[in-house]
Amino acid sequence: MRILVVGSGAREHAIVKALIRTGTKPEDIVCTPGNEYIARQVEVRELKDISDNLGITKIALEEAVELAIIGPEGPLVAGLADNLRAQGMLVFGPDQKAAALEGSKQFAKDVMAAADIPTGMSRRCDDLAEVEDAMSQFGAPYVIKADGLAAGKGVIVTRDKTEALLHAEKFLSDGVLVEEFLDGEEVSLFFLSDGQNVMPLSPAQDYKRALDGDLGPNTGGMGAYSPLPWLPANFVEEVTEKIAQPTIDELKKRGAEFIGLLYCGLIVTERGIKVIEFNARFGDPETQVVLRRLQTNLAELLAAAAAGKLDNAPVAKFSEDVAVTVVLASEGYPVTAVEAREVTGIESAEAMDDVEVCKASPTGRVLSVVGTAKTYSAARALAYEGMSRISLQGSHYRSDIALKVAE
Repeated sequence: MRILVVGSGAREHAIVKALIRTGTKPEDIVCTPGNEYIARQVEVRELKDISDNLGITKIALEEAVELAIIGPEGPLVAGLADNLRAQGMLVFGPDQKAAALEGSKQFAKDVMAAADIPTGMSRRCDDLAEVEDAMSQFGAPYVIKADGLAAGKGVIVTRDKTEALLHAEKFLSDGVLVEEFLDGEEVSLFFLSDGQNVMPLSPAQDYKRALDGDLGPNTGGMGAYSPLPWLPANFVEEVTEKIAQPTIDELKKRGAEFIGLLYCGLIVTERGIKVIEFNARFGDPETQVVLRRLQTNLAELLAAAAAGKLDNAPVAKFSEDVAVTVVLASEGYPVTAVEAREVTGIESAEAMDDVEVCKASPTGRVLSVVGTAKTYSAARALAYEGMSRISLQGSHYRSDIALKVAE
């Protein structure tokens, strides 16, 4: 089966590695636009702009692609899956209508309300007076979210009223949501969906704040680990029955059949499990640890979902090993962007047993180092030893990923 992976980040690199690790031949995979490290493993087709849906469709046709896996949210929200399906190929990724689950926070809240899915209270606001009023209603800490896509930088949680209002002002042109603050442990749980059935993968926890101790600004994610030993035994079953399946059912009722990856961003509160957000694709950096532990053939699973036959697919199985990933970010991330600088030492890190590096962009979140071992402390030690071999001027990373669970 000829497979196209769309994207150029660490998430897509992790998908490519997992496809190969679970049985797909490298020569059967093509990636666009990819990056120089993905190109060391599979064919890469250059693409100037990830939003060029027609360009991606052209590449897919030229490569005689049978299964397309769409990594980033932007192309999904822009309708890339619709374009590719119109050409007769299997596509793992929701169409434009269903991708609104991530493309609009308000749409997601409407779906949750209709399906009686537990989530925090919220109000959509279109001017600062409404924002202030909603902030007064819900109280501090203030949770402000951009309604549309914001590359992982659309959310702020703060007790500083001025900071909250400044953040809201940045995104007001497309609307913002002010939400009730939910307190508890956050969990990311991925589900494969074929439009009517769902299949859970393994839970992970990611670290959104830029600095140790969950300090600093929100980011796209600075590290993650999987599995989560502190979850109750029936956690996955409960999320499947009360959140994932009802969401897919509600979308189908609305004529927005969701075929692809449903990312459930959850929080375990004193009042039970609640949804913080939905995404319409694999999350980064959780993908790096979840797929590192996957033992089932990934291509078979994604093709079954894309074909509407998930009920006939093998159940996703995972290694009992622990995976920990640490993200290396460029100077100033996520507040400022510096020019691209040379990264050295990746080959040295990857020469280690049970360590892999997933390369991302030249700036921002530059790469992820993944360590895999029998224990959390051993997996952490591998990830950080790998990171210590990599150099990038001005870069930073968190030193406390999976520290609590290791202790």
